[in-house]
Amino acid sequence: METLITILAGVLVTTATYLILSKSMIRTILGTAILSHAAHLLIMTMGGLKRGSVPIIGEGNNHVDPLPQALILTSIVIGFAVTAISLVLAYRIYQETKTDDLYEWRGFTDE
Repeated sequence: METLITILAGVLVTTATYLILSKSMIRTILGTAILSHAAHLLIMTMGGLKRGSVPIIGEGNNHVDPLPQALILTSIVIGFAVTAISLVLAYRIYQETKTDDLYEWRGFTDE
């Protein structure tokens, strides 16, 4: 199971890299969101994908480590806020410049 999730995380990183390198602002923002989800999957896989009980002291030794889950939950909340702010800024830039192309509003040319 860990191998499948690791391959999925690699596919998500590849897709995110492709989107981040595009000229569109929306694709760049979506690429960063997908990259954060790939990191979440990687952290969850490194923490171990096993079934276990609640970590209570004195009840056996078969429990799941809650630290990766807590880190991922915090990261999801922060990533959602950053994505929301980025989308608002992209919309405001689109209102001002009437374009979604990163190279046009920064003054770059294809030459």
